[in-house]
Amino acid sequence: MSKYWKEEAKTRRHKRVRKKVAGLSSRPRLCVYRSNKNIYAQIIDDVKRVTLVSASTLEKIDEKNKVEDSYKVGSLIAKRALEKGIKEVVFDRGGNLYHGRVKALADGARENGLVF
Repeated sequence: MSKYWKEEAKTRRHKRVRKKVAGLSSRPRLCVYRSNKNIYAQIIDDVKRVTLVSASTLEKIDEKNKVEDSYKVGSLIAKRALEKGIKEVVFDRGGNLYHGRVKALADGARENGLVF
């Protein structure tokens, strides 16, 4: 499978997810972006078009394993969200398949108090 087809498949999955998922003020969207080296997570209010909380592996998380890094990013974003009073979110996997690093981030967020 060529790179072009992989990118197109991810774009199609992302559009399909975004048709159903929207972040409201009462229940914002937890958006995940995964690159080859890092993983980024944001909690976004789509009505006001503002990012409420963000976290990523760029914040000096010193692990050698990307899955463990993702878990720590999930726990970090959950702690920051709870400090701002956000308890419930809608999970947007960003067109990525729900396994590996994306699943680890979701598990870290759930175990630290976020509900989705």
